[in-house]
Amino acid sequence: MNRGEDCADPAVLAPRVAKRLCFKLTEPTEPDLKVAKQRAVTDILSQYHPVSDRFDELGSRGGPGSHWRPLLQQLNGESLEGLNQRAQTVSTAIAEDGVTYNVYEDPRGVTRPWEVDLLPLVLGADEWQGLSRAVAQRAELLDRVLADLYGRQSLLKEGLLPPALVYGQGGFQWPCQGIRPAGGRFLHLYALDLGRAPDGSWWVMADRTQAPSGAGYALQNRLVISRAFPAPFHNLPATNLSSFFQAFQNGLATMAPTGNERPLCVLLTPGRFNETYFEHVFLARYLGLPLVEGQDLTVRDDTVYLKTLQGLRRVHAIYRRLDDGFCDPLELRADSVLGIPGLLGAVRAGKVLMANALGSGVLESAALFGFLPEISKKLLGESLAMPSVASWWCGEKPALDYVIEHLDELVVKPAFGSMRMEPVFGHRLKGAERDALIRKMHAHPHAFVGQELVHLSQAPVWRGQPDRPLATRSIGLRLFAAATPDGWQVMPGGLTRVAADEGVEVISMQRGGLSKDTWVQARGTASSTSLLKKRLQVSDLLDGERDTPSRVGENLFWMGRHSERTEGTARLLRAAFNRLSGHDHAGEEALLGLQQAAIQFGTLPEPDEEAEPEPLPKALLRAVSDLKLPGSIASILQGLLFNASQVRDRLSADNWHTLNRVGRPLTPAPRTPDQAVRALNLVLLDCISLAGFAMDDITRDTSWGFLVIGRRLERLANLCTLICVPLFSDRFGRNAMLEWLLEVANSEVTYRTRYRRTPELLGVLHTLVMDASNPHSVMFQVLQLQKDLPEMGRKTGQLFPPDLGDCLQRLRAVDLHEFERKRPDKACETLAETLYAVRDEVYRVSDEIQRQYFIHTRYSNRSVTPD
Repeated sequence: MNRGEDCADPAVLAPRVAKRLCFKLTEPTEPDLKVAKQRAVTDILSQYHPVSDRFDELGSRGGPGSHWRPLLQQLNGESLEGLNQRAQTVSTAIAEDGVTYNVYEDPRGVTRPWEVDLLPLVLGADEWQGLSRAVAQRAELLDRVLADLYGRQSLLKEGLLPPALVYGQGGFQWPCQGIRPAGGRFLHLYALDLGRAPDGSWWVMADRTQAPSGAGYALQNRLVISRAFPAPFHNLPATNLSSFFQAFQNGLATMAPTGNERPLCVLLTPGRFNETYFEHVFLARYLGLPLVEGQDLTVRDDTVYLKTLQGLRRVHAIYRRLDDGFCDPLELRADSVLGIPGLLGAVRAGKVLMANALGSGVLESAALFGFLPEISKKLLGESLAMPSVASWWCGEKPALDYVIEHLDELVVKPAFGSMRMEPVFGHRLKGAERDALIRKMHAHPHAFVGQELVHLSQAPVWRGQPDRPLATRSIGLRLFAAATPDGWQVMPGGLTRVAADEGVEVISMQRGGLSKDTWVQARGTASSTSLLKKRLQVSDLLDGERDTPSRVGENLFWMGRHSERTEGTARLLRAAFNRLSGHDHAGEEALLGLQQAAIQFGTLPEPDEEAEPEPLPKALLRAVSDLKLPGSIASILQGLLFNASQVRDRLSADNWHTLNRVGRPLTPAPRTPDQAVRALNLVLLDCISLAGFAMDDITRDTSWGFLVIGRRLERLANLCTLICVPLFSDRFGRNAMLEWLLEVANSEVTYRTRYRRTPELLGVLHTLVMDASNPHSVMFQVLQLQKDLPEMGRKTGQLFPPDLGDCLQRLRAVDLHEFERKRPDKACETLAETLYAVRDEVYRVSDEIQRQYFIHTRYSNRSVTPD
């Protein structure tokens, strides 16, 4: 997967060596607080006290730099209260847009809101001109290094790179050797982390070459901050970011191997558990790319296809957010479940463009820094415009000796990204810890890099407290470059990452860091163009339906089945618990029937003849909340929530809240039948809500049809199973089961309204089997599916969609008069055979839907694309 280091790789900070240049404030009184709230920006800035030994972004000496003044002038006269309101606008916008970042060890939960500081980082136009040239130069250099490493390997042959540094790490992908990527480029989106030294110069701290993250968050920060500062933003003017994303988008389409076809580019994500999943969703929408997972793509004849509900569509370019090794389990990591088998074969054949090329992660090693200056002269014929932070790869004996000798002044880091090791600050190590590290470095010198301890620059962070409105934090800057047919275009801005607190030595989003918008002062009037379309066009309406991944339909299909299964199982268990208190003979017969139905449903396991039978009350309680039982309500709900989470963007907030609430009554697990009944009543209320949402709250596009078909197929199979239980009992037992049969089938009201008498076999069978007006009858489900399945075929272009075969004819051939001719046992047997045949058809149709629409294992009956 996309590693945590990608967006949270620690930038090294210097320890505090200077005292703060401010005195301690006395505790403010209430009148003081009122005055503070009216304090103007000029007064607020007077309370900003940066540390003296580090560069200050606002203005190290002589007050704010000229590039800051337009912003400060716009804010001049703004009160503390006014700025706090702007900060609240930022927080509200983050919540409304649902901007999140997954922090795996955060006590507040895995997913937490993205944090953006109110005050942006402002860079002057002259400074930016030099920065952007240096970034473009480095991007071009690294692209050529990749071409050499996976091509002629002259850098290795001429000794400019040690072979151990390349071949000794997991980042070099041997299967990619000799591959020339489509379009000729290895890098399409490049990112690098910068730190500013005390003298104001920028140093490269890290290169991001395989699946760089942060560009989407940088854009989101711009959208959020522009809402908080509408006037300053438009008057600064800050350079617009949309041209960068447009260049990246056009670059993919232009360099993709399309032939004469309209290019289809997709964004490949590891899925919702990835830390930057919000960014994947956001960028896919902004760039107009289908968001896909590995299971959405398939390779046929060295060609990549997107599995859509309408069939297979050829994919020409893949913008991946998946690390190299996970992309193809066939040739790379065999244990990957996130990639596409055969993808590397399609890349080798030149039939798909990968952004970035597979194998590009080899350059994400800090051990390369010391070799890049000479490589630049070799490949570009010029010196590096921006230096890397001083680094020593310990795989060379002189470098190892230097690092150990100067350990107190350095930070020891892993040489390769595949190593799970935190940076070690040499000055912190004492005694045994220091000796242990040195032993490891002698044992495996190639695995370590020593880096200079950097005093990163600082910037003001808004805190909004009357006695201290501004705080000082260390910052790092991540910049981005996109490849175009005409060269590299650098994003005029970036993602400014901010340390979580004063004095911390690591900048990391995983450790509670926050971010800033990054403004680059524009020359002249800033462009106001955007890729966010103001008006929809006909092509948008057609393509949105056309490129719906099969995975969406599949998850909605199983969401429908699981929700219907939850409701049916809950009704069955509730009926059993309600009868546990009965002691008459009819109650025992009813319980035996319910127990048999629960076994047929898979809710209770088959009895083990050799083991001591479990008491029924205990078994039923386990069937409510025991996750170890595959047929328990808790287990079914687990499947339901998983399917729903995969289509979260298609569900309303109320629908999602209900889905998350439905299982809460089962925690803690009920311990008595009465507790179980109360819990099941609450579960059923939410199940009824979900049924309403399914029919009236989801857009009725093609994928919605699978939700409805899933519900109908599951209900039909459950009804057939349920009705057959009393059919195989004797007459006395059969009559004892009719009451709960109507209850579990949710048809009590229908029966009593029609017949106004106690349940009798003939009336119950007509209500549950033959009554086409009862939405909980077998006939009703079959008639609806006879409409829904062909309609789905029409919408998806399937000439021969799945159908229920002769189910309708079989049902219409059922003769209920046989139950009046004193042959009820024979009639029950015949009806049971019919119902079992219908149930078998349900299972066949379900499998056929999987094959035709979701897995695409057959050849299509259409002539336009292979299936």
